[in-house]
Amino acid sequence: MDAPANNLSVSPANAGGSAGLTRTIALMNQKGGVGKTTTTVNLAAALAGEGRRTLLIDLDPQAHATLHLGIEPGDAPSVYDALLEPASAGEAVREARANLDLLPAVVDLAAAEPELAPAPDRNRRLSMALAPLLSRYEFVLMDCPPSLGLLTLNALAAAREVIIPMQAHFLALQGVGRLMETVRVVGQTVNPRLRISGVILCMHEETSRHTREVVADLDAFFDQARETDLPWRSARVFRPPIRRNIKLAEAPSFGQTIMEYAPTAPGAADYRLLAQALIKEWDGLKSRRGSAAEVVVPTAKAGAGARAG
Repeated sequence: MDAPANNLSVSPANAGGSAGLTRTIALMNQKGGVGKTTTTVNLAAALAGEGRRTLLIDLDPQAHATLHLGIEPGDAPSVYDALLEPASAGEAVREARANLDLLPAVVDLAAAEPELAPAPDRNRRLSMALAPLLSRYEFVLMDCPPSLGLLTLNALAAAREVIIPMQAHFLALQGVGRLMETVRVVGQTVNPRLRISGVILCMHEETSRHTREVVADLDAFFDQARETDLPWRSARVFRPPIRRNIKLAEAPSFGQTIMEYAPTAPGAADYRLLAQALIKEWDGLKSRRGSAAEVVVPTAKAGAGARAG
């Protein structure tokens, strides 16, 4: 399926020149166990592996993305400190891999919500923390907690787009519809420029008839929104899907990405192809960009050259 024209915008902190543009993406799903953290970590690693400077922000108090990269949550500065004191965010950034930095989480992150609740700028703390950092990166990926609390609101305020990892199951499909409506309502007040770019299919089983029917329903749902002003009017099902692969489940216990743990596994191949598709789309935006305003450009065919979904 050809991807439609996609609204991608330049992050305000970098809106002055042709270099240093940043694509800021919040990955979220209010249902746990759908591959959200696995996708955030391995997609970030794949982008970094393609030579793109990437920042991964772990906003989940469970700190699973941090642990996935082999970093133990401890007493060092973290995203918790960055939210409380945005000017100190740079001190919390840690080099995780070549081209991949991490703003780690700690269990204490759950305490940030009640501590920030009285603050008038409570939804903007992450945006404030990122402002001086964005020029270092091409991609910023945020692993959101599976709830719509203050941490997720900060991610939605700082991001320009939302990507939803999900499984191609009927009940998950219903949940994604509700999640997109929630993003629309929240975006109206927190970040009117926020757009939903699409869904990434995780733990995918291509041979299942039910799976194929759900994917067809998703494609049709997004197609119906093309002529609307909804924030998912440019959304699509990203290709390739991420095939079910036990190596993806094993890698976190070794503190490794799938590219390190099993570089020839199907999961590694899928995340590399997905990263390449995002990069091709992003490079197209940068090459056509004429101003710092929101730019509407035709994207490349989703997953061009990738395995069929």
